[in-house]
Amino acid sequence: MRFFSTVLMALRSLLRNPTRTLLTMLGIIIGIAAVIAMMEIGAGSSASIRSTIEQMGAGSGVVYPGVRRVAGIKVGVNTWTRLLPADAEAIMQECPHISQVSPVVSSSSAQAVFGSENWIPAQMYGVAPSYFNIRDWQVEEGRFFTDREVDVNARVCLVGSTIVKELFHGVSPIDCEMRINNTTFRVIGILKSKGANMMGMDEDDVILIPWTTMRMRITGLRNGSASSTSSTLASKPGATFPVSGVALYPAQDDSLRNDKLVIPKFTYVDQIAFSAVSPEKMPQAIAEITAVLRERHQLVAAQEDDFRIRSAADFMKMMNKTSTLMNNLLLGVALLSLLVGGVGIMNIMLVSVTERTREIGLRMAVGARSVDILKQFLIESVVMCLVGGIIGILLGHGVSLFIESQLRWPIESSPGAVIAAFAVSASIGMVFGFYPAWKASQLDPIEALRYE
Repeated sequence: MRFFSTVLMALRSLLRNPTRTLLTMLGIIIGIAAVIAMMEIGAGSSASIRSTIEQMGAGSGVVYPGVRRVAGIKVGVNTWTRLLPADAEAIMQECPHISQVSPVVSSSSAQAVFGSENWIPAQMYGVAPSYFNIRDWQVEEGRFFTDREVDVNARVCLVGSTIVKELFHGVSPIDCEMRINNTTFRVIGILKSKGANMMGMDEDDVILIPWTTMRMRITGLRNGSASSTSSTLASKPGATFPVSGVALYPAQDDSLRNDKLVIPKFTYVDQIAFSAVSPEKMPQAIAEITAVLRERHQLVAAQEDDFRIRSAADFMKMMNKTSTLMNNLLLGVALLSLLVGGVGIMNIMLVSVTERTREIGLRMAVGARSVDILKQFLIESVVMCLVGGIIGILLGHGVSLFIESQLRWPIESSPGAVIAAFAVSASIGMVFGFYPAWKASQLDPIEALRYE
């Protein structure tokens, strides 16, 4: 009961000078508001990163070609294509921690044409059906292509929502035919929209076709170097390999040359996408892939890998590290304002002790102990900080909502942040209010009563 009476007395003392009390709390209000806003915005950014990684495929990764050396000089990543479809099959068969694998063939300059409209998609990939599970793609309308369609080099494709908007003016293109680099493809599915990723790239500006069709009809057959590509027989029927002397084979019939594709023994792919049995097993999966590819590519111990492996886990770790660093920096700035607010509270409490010296002396004269005086002023300081903390929490959450509505920045509220704000407010009140309260409790009653 005495505690509550002391709290009421502290509130009455603070309300005697409401303007001064409010200005004193202002530092705490601004500091707590900044902390809450930064924590909610930081949590929202982390959630956005996790969402983007999940769209990319949780527990997924990609094997890229390695670096090619010319006269002992490295000429860059992805300049040496030595990945084969057989490598993907070996990874699937010999790596127990791998759940799915897909060869990937990419093109960055193929043009899609429908009627009088044309569009160059940001992403055009030739993939296997397992790629849709690896990247967590879903179909909004239509269907995925099958393994059988990959085997027969079927001219079918799936398109993203951006392609539907730009090329088909928002009308469903299912069963429509469009041309990609003079080859006709039938649209069999529309991919469910993913929006933009964290790098700002449109995930829906994409066309996916069977990887065999992509390699034979769109990009051509690569001979092991990313910079040198032979012509596709489908797009250039008259193309021949440069030879000299007597023709070894009779001329091919026009109908066969136009309708049939001859697949060579070695067909290189640009990437191999894979997914682990679980995100936690990604390190073991990467180790198994490395061992299998080094053995298949006949690399001795002294030779470096002719491939590179990147996983979604590595990307998420890097982004989380960057996000945490920025959040900690902003929180540090916010905590500095709390420190300034705590110094202001100590200053005002010292002024309050000086102004109420006669009151302190009178209370001691009628029986108040030093510990009672200490409690009174300490509770005043804590109550001031807690009230300021509540206002700061409401203000900080309001700022976060405003940023979310106006700037479309993701936020995520956290009960832990609110509890931490209360704890910080109370701690500041106790730490910075202790010295003024102790000073008040050490006053001599007689001298205090004489104070003018």
